[in-house]
Amino acid sequence: MIAGIDEAGRGPVIGPLVIAGITAPDQELFEQMKVKDSKQLSAKRRTVLAEHIKNLATTIEVIIIKANDIDDMRKVMTMNEIEVHAFTRIIKKLKPDRCFVDAADVNSERFGLHIAANLPQKIEIISKHKADDIYPIVSAASIIAKTRRDQEIRTIAKTLEKRINQPLGSGYPSDPLTQQFINSWVQKYSTLPPHTRKSWKTAQRIFKQHTRKTLDDF
Repeated sequence: MIAGIDEAGRGPVIGPLVIAGITAPDQELFEQMKVKDSKQLSAKRRTVLAEHIKNLATTIEVIIIKANDIDDMRKVMTMNEIEVHAFTRIIKKLKPDRCFVDAADVNSERFGLHIAANLPQKIEIISKHKADDIYPIVSAASIIAKTRRDQEIRTIAKTLEKRINQPLGSGYPSDPLTQQFINSWVQKYSTLPPHTRKSWKTAQRIFKQHTRKTLDDF
């Protein structure tokens, strides 16, 4: 049995980090589906493929790490260490013979070795950069992770957008809609929006801008 693991949402300032792992007897089924790295697919295509993947995979495991948990973990861990921890948890549940992972570390071999060191049994770990482009089973895991994160963001947006009547956007720091949303929220409520990663520089910068303005008014 082989497994593929990938994440979605490492970089966003709003929303969770989602890690997905899948198992299958081989990669041929996913190769025939012409799966790709989820970032190269439209949202509609990802949704269609995700349903096929769910039907074909032997097992699927998903871990969702919420924004406040990421903030807490970052007090004692790096993002790479958080991912190693999450990938390891998924592998322990899947129990594959061989596992292909998309490396988060600049040193892909080191990322794989850190995962292997935390496993109770010997499992072959193939850790590569852009594994979601190289191995169809990792592409499939990437699609599952991305579609689940998209669902989470839609749920968050539905709750928060009505409170300031503005679109939340993608949740990524580079998204002007997301930046404007955080700006408007802080202006109105003098706090960061729920589901925001408060340890992110973007969130801290926007919050400080408005708290300074507030202090200057006195």
